[in-house]
Amino acid sequence: MDKHLNLNELLRIARSELKNMTTLDRPDFRLEQAEYLNDKKLWEIVVSYLVENTNPRNSPLAAMASDFKFYRIYKRLKIDDNGNIIGFYLYEKS
Repeated sequence: MDKHLNLNELLRIARSELKNMTTLDRPDFRLEQAEYLNDKKLWEIVVSYLVENTNPRNSPLAAMASDFKFYRIYKRLKIDDNGNIIGFYLYEKS
């Protein structure tokens, strides 16, 4: 593989590595950002996916608020020219 990985290949690589980080059968993986860093010879991407909300609020006010069953996680990954993940980071969308 080389820097000419397409967006589908980047998403496939990320999905393969991240699929065990969710218990959902259909975690709805999405490629949110992708940039090839020429000077470093790697791709930097942001991928999101759904996970089950395992910490629902249990206060009396929570009944009035919308507590979602799932929420979306964002991860930043670095992928080298050979399709190997060389970095995995927390990502906070701004």
